Amino acid sequence: MSETRIIIFAKAPQAGLAKTRLIPALGAEGAASLARRMLETTLQRALRARTGPVELRVTPVISDSAWSDFPIPQNVEVRFQGEGDLGARLALAAKSGLECNTAVMLIGCDCPQLDSTALREAAQILRGVDAVMHPTADGGYALLGLRRFDPRLFNDIPWSTNGVARRTVQRLDALQWSLHVAALFNDVDEPADLRCLPAEWLP
Repeated sequence: MSETRIIIFAKAPQAGLAKTRLIPALGAEGAASLARRMLETTLQRALRARTGPVELRVTPVISDSAWSDFPIPQNVEVRFQGEGDLGARLALAAKSGLECNTAVMLIGCDCPQLDSTALREAAQILRGVDAVMHPTADGGYALLGLRRFDPRLFNDIPWSTNGVARRTVQRLDALQWSLHVAALFNDVDEPADLRCLPAEWLP
C-alpha cells in the first residue's frame, strides 16, 4: 500500500447529460463532444502520471447505453459512483480507495490545467501531508488528495457553490489535519469559462 490512487468522477459524455450548462454556448451535441474530449484527456493524463491505480467513477452505470461508444482503457478500473449527493459519492470513493491505497486523489474532468505533471506533483506533496487541494477560481476544487478519511469532509458541503473549497478547508482545520493548498486552477463549467480551454478542444 504505497501508491496514490487517482479517482476520476465523470458523467457519460452524452448529449443532454454532460456539460449541460454549456449547451447555450455549444448546443447539446457540442457540449457532449467537449465532455468526451475532456474525459478522454483526463484518463490519459491520469495514466501518464503513474502515481498508482486509475479508477473511473461513472454515472450512469457502465452497462447503460450512454457508455456504449466510449472506449475505456483496459488498465482503468470502472465503478458506479453510487447514490446520493456529490458528497456521499465522493465519500464512498475516498473511503474505499483508502482501504487499499496509501492515498487517493479525487478529480473531475473539468480542469484543463490539471495535467500529468500537476497530478504527479500533488501525489508527491501528499506523501508529507494529510491532504492536498487544487482550488478553482469558482470556489470549488479540481483535486482533493487525502491520506486519511473522515465523512465530515463531504457532509453538508454547499456543492456547486463558491463555498465548496472554503468549507472543506474549514473541516480540515477542525480535524487538525495538515493541508497543502496548491495552485489555483480554472474549471470549465459555464460558457464564460470556455476562454480557459485550448482552442483545439472546442467542437
